[in-house]
Parts: sequence; C-alpha cells; structure tokens
Amino acid sequence: MKFEWRKQEKELYLPKNKPAELTVPKQKFYTISGKGDPNRKAFGEETAALYAMSYGIRMMPKNGGAPDGYFEYTVYPLEGIWTLSDEAVAERRKFDKADLVYKIMIRQPDFLTEELASANLERVAQKKPNPNNQNVKFETIEDGQCVQMLHLGSYDDEYKTFEVMAQYCKEHQLNRTTFAHREIYLSDPRKVAPEKRKTVLRYFVE
Repeated sequence: MKFEWRKQEKELYLPKNKPAELTVPKQKFYTISGKGDPNRKAFGEETAALYAMSYGIRMMPKNGGAPDGYFEYTVYPLEGIWTLSDEAVAERRKFDKADLVYKIMIRQPDFLTEELASANLERVAQKKPNPNNQNVKFETIEDGQCVQMLHLGSYDDEYKTFEVMAQYCKEHQLNRTTFAHREIYLSDPRKVAPEKRKTVLRYFVE
C-alpha cells in the first residue's frame, strides 16, 4: 500500500482555515538556503534541484534496488522557512521581497539515512546537472510546538492569515519563539490561479 501524506498525515499537511496548535516531531529534509525575491529565476532552479533529489529517492527501486525499509510513497510538497535579513530588521525597512532569507526543503521518508542521502546527491547531480546541486543538504529539523492554519489565496495576501494567527496566539498566551515562519505549498503555482492556491502557514511558539 502506497503511503500518501495527504491521507496519513492530515494533521500536519491539511489544516483547516482556522488556527490550531500541534507538536511537529523531527523530520528529515533535503534543503537549500538562500536569500532574495522568490519570483526570480534562481529560486525556480533551487526548487528544481530539490525535486530532482527527492524523486531520486522515490525512484530508488528502479535505479539499482530499494534500500532497507523502503516503502512506496508520494513525494512530499515543497516547504520553506522564511524570515528577513538582519539588516532589514535592524533598519526597520519597509517590506521588500529582496530582503527575504529562506531555507526551502522537501521532506524525505524516515528510511533515508545520511549515507543513502549523500549517495543519491552524487548520483542525481551527475544525471541532472543544476548549479544548485552542490548546495543541497540533508538535514533533520524539529519544529516542535506550533500554531498553523490553511491560507487560501495569493502569497501576497498571507498577511491576512498571519493576523488571524497572531490574534489566536494572543488569546491563548502563546509567544512566537522566532520571527521566522514555515510555509507548506499544497498547490503548484504553475497550474493553480493565485486566488485558489492552498498554503499551510506555521508559527513556532511556546
């Protein structure tokens, strides 16, 4: 039976359009860190590198054999942790996408080890050249205690959902532990109109 995150991990990936608290455990990811406007070409190339590496793991049975513990699964969605540069915060600049600092990532199944992840990076880099292949890292990240909510609409309108989340945190005596936040992209922006895009927004709290 194929493991599908949309069905088996609804709490993490399919929240309702109202704030909810949850605890997110340690998860394994391929990641790339960067800065600047996500609408530029370079961001698309970074995303492509992450997907290539992720499908390299997914297709292991067809490329030399399945590792111990392998199971059929659906590749996870693109995610990102976003914040602003230290300079932009210190100078209290007006929001500018050029000041964004991010770590984008795609979650990997638990059976993936450091050794397998490294071997896959080398193999895929040879098959699918991308200037960002050398920047892909394999990391374990734990979000811990969080508040999250589904945002429906344009990325530029996310502030409206953040306002609802901020009010929820205030009412429930929750404090954000960092200015950064996580986004999980449930819709392909190449295929879905801005007003119909679904994005999970997540605060890290205590």
